[in-house]
Amino acid sequence: MNRDKESFFITTPIYYVNDKPHLGTAYSTLLADGRARFERLVKKDVFFLTGTDEHGEKIAQSAEKHEMSAQEWTDSMIPAFKDLWEKLNFSNDDFIRTTQDRHTVAVQKILEELKDKNAIYKDKYTGWYCVHEETHFTETQVHQYNEEKGKPEEHMCPDCDRELERVEEDSWFFRLSDYQDKLLSLYEEHPEFIEPEIRRNEVVSFVKGGLNDLSISRTSFSWGIPFSFDEEHVTYVWIDALINYLTAIGYGDESKAEELAYRWPADVHIVGKDIIRFHCVIWPAILMALGLEVPKRVFVHGFLLINGKKMSKSRGNAIDPYDLIKIFGSEAYRYYFLTDITHGADSSISIERMAQVYNADLANSWGNLVSRALNMSDKYFDGKTPGITDEQIQKTNILSAKIEKLYQPYCEAMEEMQFGKAAALVLEVIDAANLYIEQTTPWNLAKMEGAQEELAFVIYNILEAIRIVAYFYLPFMPKISQEVLSRLSEHDLSASLEDFARWGQLKQGVEVHKGEALFPRLDVEKLSLNE
Repeated sequence: MNRDKESFFITTPIYYVNDKPHLGTAYSTLLADGRARFERLVKKDVFFLTGTDEHGEKIAQSAEKHEMSAQEWTDSMIPAFKDLWEKLNFSNDDFIRTTQDRHTVAVQKILEELKDKNAIYKDKYTGWYCVHEETHFTETQVHQYNEEKGKPEEHMCPDCDRELERVEEDSWFFRLSDYQDKLLSLYEEHPEFIEPEIRRNEVVSFVKGGLNDLSISRTSFSWGIPFSFDEEHVTYVWIDALINYLTAIGYGDESKAEELAYRWPADVHIVGKDIIRFHCVIWPAILMALGLEVPKRVFVHGFLLINGKKMSKSRGNAIDPYDLIKIFGSEAYRYYFLTDITHGADSSISIERMAQVYNADLANSWGNLVSRALNMSDKYFDGKTPGITDEQIQKTNILSAKIEKLYQPYCEAMEEMQFGKAAALVLEVIDAANLYIEQTTPWNLAKMEGAQEELAFVIYNILEAIRIVAYFYLPFMPKISQEVLSRLSEHDLSASLEDFARWGQLKQGVEVHKGEALFPRLDVEKLSLNE
């Protein structure tokens, strides 16, 4: 924590451990990682949080199925998440688990505070419950959904179309109905709270339809955090899960009061559209009840689709992230999912499209530029960066002019989570540099008598463009960017992106290293997930 800097607190949802991480899990975390890395580049004090959601009936059932205790089951699943996170080079600052003692303390403290504020009360719950979605549904919601299906006698889940359970038990309720007007005012006064707009409109419509008080405890199973003042009740898993955002920054720990004040409210919660109501209705209402500020922004992404359908094991169209990493490598994987998908909408993905992006943007453009430039520097300047005069450095050329216009729109796009737009701006510089090579023909200059100074100027400009592009690509492909910078004998990443982007900082007369091709071209027709 560096109080001299502006805090930037970004979160992913915490993920159920009833199964190993999947493509969607990795996608949410990658979005957060790309933004976190950018914010570090502009010198904010970033706290990037992710983790696992380990309580609830669904987890207990998974453990029983595997003949393990619930804690043993959750412990056994954690390595799968951490291994994938490492493979994709995620830079999270904390990995929270809801079975940790620190989280139990925070949840129980918040429940006590809600009770003291008369924001919760005890009554009997009778209604429908989906174990898979860990969600309660009213009689009206269930009847309306099944009637629309043409089967009003059924009781299927409106979210996942699985059979619902009829639940009758004592429960603690949160007075969610008290917050309808306050929530609507929040959405109106702060439209940026929910983005994109289509998701905000969905939430507004839902809240205008009326809110019921929310059951926040269960007594029919025991795998959860018990209420400190009523130990027969365990906390509803979604209340438990949402509180993780406060746990991680010290809620309930007096020694971390300063950090809590510095970090909260969160700058961005990144969530999928299937959990929007929890984050945009229930969560802000709880925070209002506690007297805390709501998060500044909830960014809602869509589903990843295969042939127009959401991925799922039951449909047989799920893709394992490890299969894609094996084919494309982790850096190209990151680049594709950050740049080729409209992050606020459902987006179709395919191996063929990934290969097209890989070959066009990475192999033919970025990788090719780096290889050509370093080869020419090796060939014409004995493996070193050329030396040029200050007057030449200050002389405007097509590449320096392009770079000069890059920083501001790039930053604006990254702040709006428009990663594809930001990357396209960087790719314009790469394309300009490749065109510059063709137009200046360094290989001809090398043969011309008296053209050594002009050749040095040309190669310097190309290498300087590469140096700057590598910094702009750090949020997308951190390992490749650092590799490129290392080949240019650039190792210091401590400055701000704005400083790095200033033209004319390439070190002169230092060694360059050609190295292997960054992105060997792929034969699209030979790609297969089964290899």
